Amino acid sequence: MENERLEGECGQLQQAVTSHAVIDQAIGVVVVLGKIPPEEAWRVLRDISQRTNTKLATVAQHVLAFAQGGELPDPERTELHQAISRYTWPRTT
Repeated sequence: MENERLEGECGQLQQAVTSHAVIDQAIGVVVVLGKIPPEEAWRVLRDISQRTNTKLATVAQHVLAFAQGGELPDPERTELHQAISRYTWPRTT
């Protein structure tokens, strides 16, 4: 019983570490795309996630695929452009 619990926790930790790495890489992509600081790139990803009702890790995976020549789902692509505009200095209104 204890072994099963520990295996479950280990699996959750591995998933969290993998998800965190994907999000960090997607932040890097948004930094380059938007020419914005990492803090703002994090906000871009968060905004896309919230506005499209898509998990942050999923958005990050999509952004990474997009950076490698893949397609970004239309709602996420639209939000990406809008969010980058919101966080680009000087801010446009």
